[in-house]
Amino acid sequence: MGKIIEVNDLCFRYYEHDPWTIDSVSLFVNEGEWLSIIGHNGSGKSTLAKCLNGLLLPEEGSVKIGGLDTRDELAIWDIRRQVGMVFQNPDNQFVGTTVKDDVAFGMENHGIPRNDMIVRLDEALKLVQMEEYAAEEPHRLSGGQKQRVAIAGIIALSPSIIILDEATSMLDPQGRQEIIETMRYLNKENNITVLSITHDLEEAIYSDRMIVMNQGKVLREGLPSEIFKEAKMLEDIGLDLPFTVKMRQALSKLGVPLSENALLQEELVEELWTLQSKI
Repeated sequence: MGKIIEVNDLCFRYYEHDPWTIDSVSLFVNEGEWLSIIGHNGSGKSTLAKCLNGLLLPEEGSVKIGGLDTRDELAIWDIRRQVGMVFQNPDNQFVGTTVKDDVAFGMENHGIPRNDMIVRLDEALKLVQMEEYAAEEPHRLSGGQKQRVAIAGIIALSPSIIILDEATSMLDPQGRQEIIETMRYLNKENNITVLSITHDLEEAIYSDRMIVMNQGKVLREGLPSEIFKEAKMLEDIGLDLPFTVKMRQALSKLGVPLSENALLQEELVEELWTLQSKI
């Protein structure tokens, strides 16, 4: 897999003479990967997300999407066609009076022929399991359903990358799980590259790789199993550990011989069941 996103020595600040909001950040994302970028509020992660689709441009360094530089004015619209963003509040993303109208809106703006639009609309709603709600008014949906509609509108545009910018932070646990499962499916089955910008470590557990940001810099990078070994570091920068990590720590203090690789609840349950069966 090639690198679909390359960030080199990126520096950005909103006002001249202010401290850097993004300070010499370098990272890459492989095609088809799920990368979580985590950090507390104010760590620079959401600003970084806006740099990745050209909403903000580097003051220093570079951001390349599919080999295209975001500062190239001729390439910026091609970049934005590659990158879809799902924001925190789904209500702020709706423009259509029905679900199908809302999903169609982006395609109309991109000049996609009507016959293609109909096919894409049906396929996108099926992928997020919202086809039976096509004629519903968006404001009548639950939070998780609204975000799935927002994702459908992006899928219909056939992006190669989807960025979730705190997209689950306003959802209840069920809605959050719905979005995570939807994105896992799109990532694995459709090979869509996923960037999850979040402070919710329960969401980050599902990623292939994690980057920890603090004060505008990359603090750590590694597999989820590697990052969660540094529990104190995560707590020191104001992040709340996932339930499974806390439970594993508590059980380990009691002498239960657990590995450090069980991050998902089902993995921890399976490991505990295996231990019980040996007693």
